Amino acid sequence: MKYSGKQWSNMPKHDPKVRLLHMREYAQKAIAMADGQTRNDMESDEKLRLALTHLVELVGEAASRVPNEIQQRHPEIPWPKVIGMRHRLIHGYDFVDNDILWETIKGSLSGLVNSLDRILEEYV
Repeated sequence: MKYSGKQWSNMPKHDPKVRLLHMREYAQKAIAMADGQTRNDMESDEKLRLALTHLVELVGEAASRVPNEIQQRHPEIPWPKVIGMRHRLIHGYDFVDNDILWETIKGSLSGLVNSLDRILEEYV
């Protein structure tokens, strides 16, 4: 089952489901934004690069707010990597490795979305 922003906007902000939905939503937005684009497009288009960077930051921020017990119950999500990527993008803003960012978006986020879909089925 897919959830839209309208469906989770009325949930309590501290509900772990909201964090999982945020992770999925921002990952899906990054995937959609990068669709049809190339690594060189991201390099040359500052708006695209900044938007993609921010979306990946948001995925990591939402992940950092998922309670530890849920993280431990779902080791298929690489929680430390997802959260660490957010930290690196935020705190290492002066040097973002665009190759890693691009590979994350094109190579890892779809698997994350699939895992989140399975996890969210528990909340139906």
